[in-house]
Amino acid sequence: MKNYQNFIEINHQVLLGKPVIKGSRVSVELILRKMSQGAKKEDIIEMYPNLKNAEIEACFEYAADVLANEEVLA
Repeated sequence: MKNYQNFIEINHQVLLGKPVIKGSRVSVELILRKMSQGAKKEDIIEMYPNLKNAEIEACFEYAADVLANEEVLA
């Protein structure tokens, strides 16, 4: 089992099935976008105090796994 599965869930009743941090409405996409705009993990934890460092790391692992399994049609 992949480590991110302990922290990331997909539930069609939460944010229309977007991957989120378990037990929250904070999406993986939101975390990645904030970080791509220059936010640090500490900034995100300050914005969302219930988040933990391991949950943010799980977002990276999830994104890497999705990209690794992406099929490109040429």
